Amino acid sequence: MSRIVVATAYGGPEVLRVVDQEVPRPGPGQVLLEVHAAGVNPADWKTYSGAWGRDEARLPLRLGFEAAGVVVGVGEGVEDVWIGDEVIAHPARGAYADHLVVEASSVVPKPPTLEWAPAGGLMVTGTTAVHAITATSVGAGDTLLVHGASGGVGSMVVQLARMRGARVVGTASHANHDYLVELGAVPVAHGPGLEERVRTVAPHGVTAAVDTVGTDEALDVSVALVRDRHRVATIAGFGRGAALGVQRLGGGPGADPGTDIRAEARRRLADLAGSHRITVHVGATYHLADAGRAHRAGMDGAVRGKLVLVP
Repeated sequence: MSRIVVATAYGGPEVLRVVDQEVPRPGPGQVLLEVHAAGVNPADWKTYSGAWGRDEARLPLRLGFEAAGVVVGVGEGVEDVWIGDEVIAHPARGAYADHLVVEASSVVPKPPTLEWAPAGGLMVTGTTAVHAITATSVGAGDTLLVHGASGGVGSMVVQLARMRGARVVGTASHANHDYLVELGAVPVAHGPGLEERVRTVAPHGVTAAVDTVGTDEALDVSVALVRDRHRVATIAGFGRGAALGVQRLGGGPGADPGTDIRAEARRRLADLAGSHRITVHVGATYHLADAGRAHRAGMDGAVRGKLVLVP
């Protein structure tokens, strides 16, 4: 039998349950993974919170969008993936499981130097970050403002932008300022007076901004500082972002999903993580049965970096 995490109703983390099912079989073009790690992301709890609707016919809802594991079954027509391969899978719907069927096109090799937990938490934040800095054309000579820079996506944006030669200013609570310095960013505290604090540390101006938190403060400060609104992007503030005329990225209403950009980034991200040129900071790991605890920690912002489930 295989264990999976499902939401049995719409609500908070208390609706999550671990249930048993038969180990699935891969169909044509698919592979079966024995999952070693599955990343936790805000999209996971939004799935059952009601934020994206409350269609009772969809219940129970499987959760998770990324995983890392070992291939233990291969469907007909799969040519480039073999039993025994260690891989990272994204997109991988229903990744909160100990066995998971995914399309063979969704997997990329896991570098042997990359441990399971960071591998399982790499792709959602990594591909989102690549999309954000690509959409805002960040490169050498830029000063980039990143809101929520110590979070999963924000920390990836910081690292990838620094690799492109940009100077990065990152917002975070005071407790996370030393972490941002380690990543190569200039830290500033969010809250009243943010615009003035950013102007102080970036006296020559800010040329681009990426918002990962979705607050009015983040977006209003971004458009006040960045002359070209096409170089401001949000992955969370879709309503305010639309009103201000900035780029909206991801799965929100009216947003650019960046499907091709994100898909093409996966192998490069795996290589960068495997060679330790980027780091997935795993803040905590939880067993499948503790998925609710993981979600509460994520909702509360109680853990720095990525949360990962380990079956």
